[in-house]
Amino acid sequence: MKFKYAIMICILFMVGCSDDFLDKQPLSDVTADNFFLKASDLQLYTNGFYRMFPSTAIYDGDARADNIVSTTLSEEMRGARTIPTTGGGWDWENLRDINYFLENYEKCEDEAAKRHYGGVAYFFRAYFYFEKLKRFGEVPYYDATIDPDDMESLQAPRESRQFIVDRILEDLDRAIEDLNEEVQAFRITKYSALALKSRVGLYEGTYEKYREISGYETYLNASVDAAMELMDNSPYEVYGTGNPDTDYMTLFNSHDAQTSEMILSRQFSQTVAVDHNVNYYTTTSSFGRPGMPKDLVNSYLMQDGSRFTDNPNYDQLFFTAEVAGRDPRLSQTIRTPGYTRKGESMELAPNLGATMTGYQLTKYVTEPVYDTNDESITDLPILRFGEVLLNYAEAKAELGTLTQSDLDMSIQLLRDRVGMPGLDLGAANATPDPYMQDQYPTVSGANSGVILEIRRERRIELYMENHRWDDIVRWKSGQTLTQPLRGLYFPGAGEYDMDDDGDVDVVLFEGEEPSGQVQGVQYIRINSDIFFDAEGLIDPQPDFNTRAFDEERDYLYPIPRVELQLNPNLTQNPGWE
Repeated sequence: MKFKYAIMICILFMVGCSDDFLDKQPLSDVTADNFFLKASDLQLYTNGFYRMFPSTAIYDGDARADNIVSTTLSEEMRGARTIPTTGGGWDWENLRDINYFLENYEKCEDEAAKRHYGGVAYFFRAYFYFEKLKRFGEVPYYDATIDPDDMESLQAPRESRQFIVDRILEDLDRAIEDLNEEVQAFRITKYSALALKSRVGLYEGTYEKYREISGYETYLNASVDAAMELMDNSPYEVYGTGNPDTDYMTLFNSHDAQTSEMILSRQFSQTVAVDHNVNYYTTTSSFGRPGMPKDLVNSYLMQDGSRFTDNPNYDQLFFTAEVAGRDPRLSQTIRTPGYTRKGESMELAPNLGATMTGYQLTKYVTEPVYDTNDESITDLPILRFGEVLLNYAEAKAELGTLTQSDLDMSIQLLRDRVGMPGLDLGAANATPDPYMQDQYPTVSGANSGVILEIRRERRIELYMENHRWDDIVRWKSGQTLTQPLRGLYFPGAGEYDMDDDGDVDVVLFEGEEPSGQVQGVQYIRINSDIFFDAEGLIDPQPDFNTRAFDEERDYLYPIPRVELQLNPNLTQNPGWE
C-alpha cells in the first residue's frame, strides 16, 4: 500500500511524466516485482523526490534570521521556540521512499537509466540527511527500509555528526560518479551533486571549526575540491550581459531560470498552476511588509570599493544620499531612486506601507500583472554557480590557503558582474573592517579581514536565497541575531522626497492628520504607523528590542516529545531537556 501511494504521488507531482507507465497494467496491479524494470519506471518514481525542495520558502532562511524584517519576528529571532509534541521537522517518510528505491532500482534493464536515476536517489538521500543534520545535529542513520516490527532498528540511537556527514559525502560522491553530465535547470545532474557537496563541506567544516572540533579541515577541503571541479570543468559561469546596472536583477526576475548560472532551480508556471507569492509579499501593505535591515544596507560598499561605514555620520544620512554611489546590487535588491517595475517605465519611490524598515525588497519581483497572491512565476534558485564561487573562497580562507589568485577567480567574477573593484587580500587582512568585526566578533587570526569581507559578500550576493540562518549557525554567530533591528533615518516630522524627483512622496506627522492630502503621497503617523529610536532610525519591532540567543541551545532544534517516548535511545538536544 505504501508503494502504491508513493507512485500515485509521483504521478500527481510531475505533469510531464512519461506516457509509458500509463500504458501499463492498472495501478492496483503495480508491485515491486513488476515495476522498476524500465527507464520510465525509475524516472516516475524519482520524480516524487523533488517534493523535498523548498517552494515559496526559498527565502525562509533569511526571514528566520536577520535579513528580512517583517511584521512578526520569527520564533528564532525572538528566542521563542518550544519543544513540539510531534512534527517539528522530525519526519522520515522521504527517506523510506528513497531507500525503497535503492533496494529495487537495479532490476531495471536499462543500464544508463539505472546509473543516472540511482545517482538521483543518492543525491536526495544526501540532501535529506543534510537537512536533518542542520536542524537536529546528530540523528539515527538508516540506509535501508525498516520493517515496522523491527524495534531494534526503529529505536536506533543517534549517530555522531562526523558519521552522518561522512555518509552524506559518500552518497554525493556516488551521485557525482553516476549522474548524467548535462545542463538541466530543474533536474538533478552531476553538477547539482557537486554544488551540494561544496555546500555540505563548507557548512560542516566551519560548523566544526568554530566549535573547535578536530578534523574540520577534511570537510573544508571537500568543499574546495567540489567547487574547483565545477569552476574548471562545467559549463557554468556568472550570468551577465555587460550591463552592471541590471544584470544582477535580471538573473532573479527572469521568468525562466538563467541556465548559464542556475545549476538547479524550482520551476513555476501558470500553465500548470504552480506559482508563488513573491510579488504580493514584497509590494502589498497587508502581508508581512518585509524589509531589509539597516545593518545590511550599511554593509554594502561604495561603488569604488570603499566602506560606506567609514563615512562620517553614515547612520544619519537621508535615504537618497545613503543609497547614492553604492554597490549596484543594492539598487537591484531594494527600491532606490530611479527604480521601475519590470516591463514598466514609471519610476517608483519606496512604499513605506509595504516594508517595515523603509527598504523595500525588489529581488524576484516582476511585472505588476503578477502582484495577486500566489501568481508569481519566476523560477527560484536552489543551487547556483555564484554560491559555488563564494563557497570556494570561504573554504580556502578558513583553511588559511586563500591566495589573491583564488579571489580573482571567485569573488572577482561576482563583482565584475556589477562593475565593482575586486577584493584585495592583503588590504583586507591589513585593515579589517571594524563594522564587520562588531557583527562577527568570533572571527580572529591573520585571515580575519578577508573572512569578514567574504561574509559581507555572501550576505549581499545570496540575499533572499535561504542561506542566512544556516550561515549564522555554522559560524556560531547567534549573538548577531540579538543586535538592534533598524530602518531608514528621518530627522523628524515633515515632507520627504524619497526619489529626488522634486515631488513629495512621504509626509510624517504627529497628532491629527494633515488636511488637504495629495493623492499618491504617503501619510504616516509617528508613534502609531511608524516608530523611531533616539537616533531617528525606524524601529520596526519596538516590542522586541530586547532579544536573547542561548549559545548552549539555540543552534539546534528540539526533538519532539513523542519521538523521545517512542525511542528511549534518543536523547534530547542540549538545553532543550
